[in-house]
Amino acid sequence: MTIPARLAPLLEQYDFACKRLADRLAGPVMDSGNGTDVAVGPMTDDEYLWEPVPDCWSVRRHADGPGARATALVGAGVWGRDTAAAPHPEPAPFTTIAWRLTHLGEMLTVRADHTNGSRSLSRDQYPVSGDATAAIASFRAAVAAWRSALLDADDAALDTVGHSTYPYGGDSEEKFVDVVWWVNQEVLHHGAEIALLRDLHRAQHSTARAADTA
Repeated sequence: MTIPARLAPLLEQYDFACKRLADRLAGPVMDSGNGTDVAVGPMTDDEYLWEPVPDCWSVRRHADGPGARATALVGAGVWGRDTAAAPHPEPAPFTTIAWRLTHLGEMLTVRADHTNGSRSLSRDQYPVSGDATAAIASFRAAVAAWRSALLDADDAALDTVGHSTYPYGGDSEEKFVDVVWWVNQEVLHHGAEIALLRDLHRAQHSTARAADTA
């Protein structure tokens, strides 16, 4: 299928943002933004689960129950992600890399299913990862799933309200092209947050090591 002209730049942006984030997490290099490769080490489990402030929302074992101000853990498997029914807590809890990355993976996977899949997948069926390696692999799979849904979309689909039946957003009231735009900004802004948290983790732990050897 020929990619619609309106979709092409959005797809290009999506591909760049997702690759840059995946490379930022896994290394060994990432695009600095101007085409220059910058060395970056793989994310550790410590970084993935790091809580830089008290009472973060994160991913936790279902057996341990939700964190502060959360009322449930959503997701399949041993681990789940902190959540609460609307209205959400105010001010919003600070979220870990684990929370943000699994949120992205779940959103892309479930939204893809509700666009060109079974249209039945729920958040409770999405496997939540408790370690960095598995979470990165899940994110890559989710990226591919949403990209496949985009490649199935023609001009008519882009203009169709409710082409995506994703139940956790406004998809049923939006043209699909607007949903595509929204997903891109989710990847972009959460990707930036995750990158910043990696930088902060590195800086804090470098300072702590320097203090220990002083």
